[in-house]
Amino acid sequence: MTKITALAVGLGVLTASCSGGHGATTLPPPGRGASASGASTMGAHNLRPKSIAAPAGWAATGTGALPLANATDLGQLDRGKTVDVTLALQMRNVDAAKAAIAAHQVISRGAFVAQYAPSSSQVSAAVGYLQSQGFSNVQAAPNNMLVTATASAATVEKAFDTSLHAFNVGGKTYFANTQPAFVPSALGGNVVAVLGLSNAPGMKPSPITKPATGVSPGTFDAGGQPHPTSCLENANQTTGAPVCPRWYDPATFNITYDAGSTPPATNTPVAIVAIGDPSQGIADYRYGAQKFGLPSVPLNVIHVGAATSDTTGNGEWTLDLTYIQGMAYSVQRIDLYTAPSWAYSDLVRALNKWASDDTDPVLNASIGGCEAFPYISGDMLAGDMVLVEAALQGQTLFASTGDTGAYCGVDGVPPNGGVGGAPFVEYPASSPYAVAVGGVDVFSNVDGTYLGEDAWQSGGGGLSQFEYSPYWEQGVQPVGTTPIGYSFRGVPDVAYDAGIETGGLTWNTAGSSFINGGTSLASPMAAGVYARMQSGHGNALGFAAPLLYAIYGRSSAQELNGPPATQLYGPFHDVLVGTNGLYTAKPNYDYTTGMGSFDIARLYAALK
Repeated sequence: MTKITALAVGLGVLTASCSGGHGATTLPPPGRGASASGASTMGAHNLRPKSIAAPAGWAATGTGALPLANATDLGQLDRGKTVDVTLALQMRNVDAAKAAIAAHQVISRGAFVAQYAPSSSQVSAAVGYLQSQGFSNVQAAPNNMLVTATASAATVEKAFDTSLHAFNVGGKTYFANTQPAFVPSALGGNVVAVLGLSNAPGMKPSPITKPATGVSPGTFDAGGQPHPTSCLENANQTTGAPVCPRWYDPATFNITYDAGSTPPATNTPVAIVAIGDPSQGIADYRYGAQKFGLPSVPLNVIHVGAATSDTTGNGEWTLDLTYIQGMAYSVQRIDLYTAPSWAYSDLVRALNKWASDDTDPVLNASIGGCEAFPYISGDMLAGDMVLVEAALQGQTLFASTGDTGAYCGVDGVPPNGGVGGAPFVEYPASSPYAVAVGGVDVFSNVDGTYLGEDAWQSGGGGLSQFEYSPYWEQGVQPVGTTPIGYSFRGVPDVAYDAGIETGGLTWNTAGSSFINGGTSLASPMAAGVYARMQSGHGNALGFAAPLLYAIYGRSSAQELNGPPATQLYGPFHDVLVGTNGLYTAKPNYDYTTGMGSFDIARLYAALK
């Protein structure tokens, strides 16, 4: 899971910035139950911007001031500095869109644009204003959701009545807006956020990985049958210990999570969010796929914005590619939606390109960070509207919940695999229109079959302070309530293997092997499993979250597995032991592992 970095702001700033609108400023205690009214908004701030007082002649947007923490303010940004901005436009018929998702309707992109996307007149007004202010390269996305443009810092400040400053952060220079962004009153309610006013990286790659020597991986044979990796030690184990300590690989995971005769995802294209130049990560994935006996599948790199040379995420992309295909065995193709930077605004643009293309039913994003920051910047508001479109079109984002327990790391503290940080969950996993994937430690028998799981100590989970729970969580999650009576969004929804001691193997082209953990492993695993479900059902299942909660809601506890103690709950493995630092695993849904992991064959049967 990638983590928040220089975009961090002090908690005092967060409290001040988030006290308006619908954002809660304190975390409610877990387990209070739904509100007496049973109300649910199914989305952040009703998919409308938070309230910010605007000067005369101007209208507020959802973009607040975002000064950088642990940084030296170098003063006003160079007037001639080139700045790329993205305007997020207000959806139409928001309540009807929510109702359509609740009814599990699936529509085409064309139908979305006609019924729910910003209108052509909204787009024309935004484009016209940018052009009148001297912006260049003004472009509207095909789905009308975003408008991108470029101008000097001086032009940007004037156009949005804001102030841009340069900051020194750890020897590197970034810029950020020190005042909220506004638009002329005529654009009020049309432009809901101005993205790109900071180029500080919102996330950075922090995979949990270590060398793995003397590995003989499990493989798929020529007929696609999986054979497990060997145990790490022969064990006359002590009572209660796992029967077969091992590292995992695609073949072994297919056995442990009971893929059985479930069809592979050969009819389903899948996608991954990547950053920078993923070419080495792709090459390493290709090398490992051969070692694991996975079939070769087509792969496309789709650049969203300018191509860059950033290679810091290559280990992440290798892991994502290996295990989204590994759990699906085969896919129709893999598309990498590749953004130029680790800024939240570029993440939103990548998500929008995926939704606008509407060709991949499943997307994995092993990136994210403290939800407070995209809330302040407006990226959460823009991202949620994009994900509403995806959900209406039957697409599902699987997003990792983080690797610092029931908190989010700030400026790399604690490191991934530690527990601590700011008391927030992570975005985009906290979006109601994503499936949030947490972490477990998984254990298996000598033949690879499932034994049990416990909650991974660093798995992200808890209650959002800014996102409200969708209707499908009601009756399953013991969510707390907001001061105005709505229920908070709880994460994770599901969980898969994330422990480094039980992690997943990858290879590089030099022939070295590595063991990887974190929710960066868990999320592509869950995405790959759902791709199998989609492929076997003609890619007609739609947005995954309501389906999964509906299946869970009509299930009941069955036999007990373990150790560690795990009960089968319909097609889910209900994890009963472990903690993520604040919450403890218990029967039924909890904030450590959500509904648990899937038994693949049982989930496939439940969806028939």
